[in-house]
Amino acid sequence: MAKWRWVAAGASLMMASSVQAMPAETFLAKVDALMAKGPLALFSSDVGLLKREGQRAGAELRAERLALLAQHQSPAYCPPAKSGMSSDELIARLRRIPKRELARMDFKAAMKQVLIDKYPCR
Repeated sequence: MAKWRWVAAGASLMMASSVQAMPAETFLAKVDALMAKGPLALFSSDVGLLKREGQRAGAELRAERLALLAQHQSPAYCPPAKSGMSSDELIARLRRIPKRELARMDFKAAMKQVLIDKYPCR
């Protein structure tokens, strides 16, 4: 029975990763465009797009980390049991990644880098 859960989890990860990943630069450009709109940004469809992208990347990274732990392998980052990050903190930390590196990353990879920097394994 447990074997089938891993198969189902792997299939869902493959389906999730088949979704085209947003480049990190595009994510930040959309954030900047929304910030420039001020309160009118709430009416933009990009708000939902960015939220979904963040949730998708976060869920995939969490699933990957838990899979590594289940296989007794070391994950790249080690958040505490109760952790969280505001969107403002995430954006600020994304901006700390050098532009040359950011240009080669999709949003998920950039988010992983943020998590590695914030929650190093000790």
